Amino acid sequence: MPMDATLVGRDAELETLGRLVGGLPGRGGALLIRGDAGSGKSSLLRAAVEPAAAAGHGVLEAAGVESESVLPFAGLHQLLWPVIRTARPLPEPQREALLSALGLCDGPPPEAFTVALAVLNLLLGLAEDRPVVVALDDLHWLDQETQEALAFVAHRVDRDPVLIVATVRDGHVSPFVSAGLPELPLAGLGDAAAGELLLACAPGLGTAHRDRIVRASQGNPLALLELADAWQARGGPGPDSATPRPPLTARLERAFAGRIAVLPPATRDAVLAAAVDYGDELPEILAAATTLAGRPLTTTVFDPAVRARLLRLDGPRVRFQHPLVRSAVLGLEPLTRRLAANAALARALAGDPLRRAWHRAQSTLGPDDHVADELEAGHTASLRQGSVTAAVWALERAAQLTTDPAGRGRRLLLAAGHAFTLGRPELVERLVTEAARNELPEQDRARLEWLKEIFSDGTPGDEDRVAELCATAARSAGSGDRDLALGLLYGAAMRCWWTGAGPRGRATVADAADALPLPRTDARRVAAVALAEPIRRGAAVHDLLSAALPAGALDAVALHLLGQAAHAIGDLPRATDILSRSEPRLREEGRLGLLAQVLTLRSAGHLYTGDWDRAGTSAEEARHLAAETGQPLWETAATAQTALWYAVRGETGRALELAGVAEAAAGRDGAGDLLCCARLAKGVARLVAGEYEQAYQELRRPYDPADPSHHPRESFGGVMFLAEAALHGGRLPDARRVLAELERTALVTPAPLLRTQLLYARAVLADDSDAEKLYDAALRQDLSRWPLVRARLKLAYGGWLRRHPRRRDAESRMPLRSAQTAFDLMGATAWADQARAELRSAGERAAEPGPAVLGTLSAQELQIARLAADGLSNREIGERLHLSPRTIGSHLYRIFPKLGITTRAQLASRLERLAADPPGE
Repeated sequence: MPMDATLVGRDAELETLGRLVGGLPGRGGALLIRGDAGSGKSSLLRAAVEPAAAAGHGVLEAAGVESESVLPFAGLHQLLWPVIRTARPLPEPQREALLSALGLCDGPPPEAFTVALAVLNLLLGLAEDRPVVVALDDLHWLDQETQEALAFVAHRVDRDPVLIVATVRDGHVSPFVSAGLPELPLAGLGDAAAGELLLACAPGLGTAHRDRIVRASQGNPLALLELADAWQARGGPGPDSATPRPPLTARLERAFAGRIAVLPPATRDAVLAAAVDYGDELPEILAAATTLAGRPLTTTVFDPAVRARLLRLDGPRVRFQHPLVRSAVLGLEPLTRRLAANAALARALAGDPLRRAWHRAQSTLGPDDHVADELEAGHTASLRQGSVTAAVWALERAAQLTTDPAGRGRRLLLAAGHAFTLGRPELVERLVTEAARNELPEQDRARLEWLKEIFSDGTPGDEDRVAELCATAARSAGSGDRDLALGLLYGAAMRCWWTGAGPRGRATVADAADALPLPRTDARRVAAVALAEPIRRGAAVHDLLSAALPAGALDAVALHLLGQAAHAIGDLPRATDILSRSEPRLREEGRLGLLAQVLTLRSAGHLYTGDWDRAGTSAEEARHLAAETGQPLWETAATAQTALWYAVRGETGRALELAGVAEAAAGRDGAGDLLCCARLAKGVARLVAGEYEQAYQELRRPYDPADPSHHPRESFGGVMFLAEAALHGGRLPDARRVLAELERTALVTPAPLLRTQLLYARAVLADDSDAEKLYDAALRQDLSRWPLVRARLKLAYGGWLRRHPRRRDAESRMPLRSAQTAFDLMGATAWADQARAELRSAGERAAEPGPAVLGTLSAQELQIARLAADGLSNREIGERLHLSPRTIGSHLYRIFPKLGITTRAQLASRLERLAADPPGE
């Protein structure tokens, strides 16, 4: 009786799928079905698709093919081709990126995340009319670009009527598999279910034979059927439990191979052409089979393979019934036949240069410079389509076919440069190692040094390596390759920043930058000087920034670099302003990797300049984006920044938790800068909690040159916190020694971050005879961009006045009242409470804080509320935050009751009122 073999014994799995499909359109999501080959993954996928289609939902399908995995965006092309016309309403950058990635229009190489945003918005647009189910079979064989785009989508459709169901074979690691999505593992069938299956599908087998097949199959549904067929075809014993058994997949491949071996010769030609093709288009496969057979063939040639249940014709496509059929074909056919099949396909693909070159390369064994040239020329087409993976493969294969050692090395280095953009250090290392075995000209040796450096963020005490990079940069500039020179120089500067390469290394980078034949205001050059010498060259960089910023229109990347430079020299207000100009452009262009860096740096600026709401939302988003884009150091930096945000808000437990995570990661990477950030976050958390001795110990370490967390510039952010911990912890003499060293540093650099914090530290650490004039001098400064420092000064000054021997309570109330209001506005509840306590002690009844309305919103909710208040639609907010309009609507649905409003029109006035009227006023 007909039965879908792989669904026997799968009641629990079917129930899970039923719940997901039945949950549409209320909510969507993603599910990864994983298991061994033949475990029934594809049949379960059909069990999700068929009821969805019957319910009128839209269904989009794609199936991975191993040999197709190098073709850029092939999976997206297959998935979206039926609905590509609906891409017209997408924002222009997204539409162009998607069409370019699919080869449907010419354009620059699309940003991967712009393509992913386009796919998300395309699917969400379709889901406005009816729910959409995306079915991905053999996901592990889909190209990497498709997987990355769909993983991005899968994390953002929980609240939308879009359901993604994918199957993957156990043992495969890929971007989608590693995305942390819900999984449905498939184990082997139990003996009872396996016996039931055999009884239904092979009723002629005796009980003893069925038991032996059940044991041999290990509960694998496909193995049960294939071994039963083989048993019955031989009319007797097959699997023998008394002999060693090969792996299950190998046994199944042999079962398929038995059917392949008895096919007619022309059918074998056609099946082989389909197996080596990484597309599935019937016309090209038939053309290649005609060449192999040496005579014209028609689609009827496939009939014997269809009857043998090896493949099926699905309209204009050839589909193998199971991935193991393809591997069985390739394993059965000799090498000469596989080479001939690839050559035949190359002839059939005369109109597709990239694929033609790929198959020509697969049809030859020895060196072939002509084919190598074709591959190198074709790799640019892959880049235009946004597939760096395919470009790397083409260049590596071209290098293998190249006879000239220098040319071989050049192609390997070119491939390694592209592999770097994938975030694949192990691939870069392998390609660079292979390239180094060849005799390289001077310029390629310089490129090799850059590639050896590009994934290294340095180790303490590596001044020699920094000097080597700078020398190589100088040679590259001398030979005319300025981009390579700047890349090497920036890499050396980042090494100095993350780890502190020592005075000689830092000076070497700055001197090398001075010597480059480039405009002094070039953004890359300015950033390199600032990162290498943020203190000694701080004044010079300040002047360069003033000259560079008005100089015409600057792109998002240049603004990112100049903002990074301003942050490096401690000019956080200017850094925040510059980075805020870069951020929307990076969002629009889909450059999420750089966006994570911009948000991390901008979060620090917002925190110290008093905009704590934006500090928190920026840090949280940066942390997620850095993880999503594979930037571990920036993820650690954002984690440390998030920890500091929680610390100043008085959420000590969460702050210490995140600071511990950042500290552990920074320690593994040897990144002194990030260790310093983690220490400061831990110290501030202890300080706010009133644990002054522990706070001082944590905060003191970054100022000790012998400590791994020592970082001369990053420690500027902890000066006023160190002073307060010293005051309350009885560590004044030691803190004054640190202050004296910082005063000497302030004579060298104009860093506003250091100078404003010194205003606080001088007054707090001074003797009573000098304190008042120092408080007065500090509060006379323009601190309009530094409200946190100003509020902390007023709190400390009010407390000092109250404790004055003459008990100057009346004078203390005004600064304390002002400090309380400022802290309430910022959300610094612990310091606001401290100001209230001081006011009560000064004889004033301080109002107790009312409900902290804004504090009930998460960082993301507050960000959405602000954007909606600014007049952005749900779609516009979603595009900015990479979320769906429906998700934005769900957030607003929860936000309105928290703010005590009922309509969108009330948002702006409510937020304005909450900002103007702090709790307790």
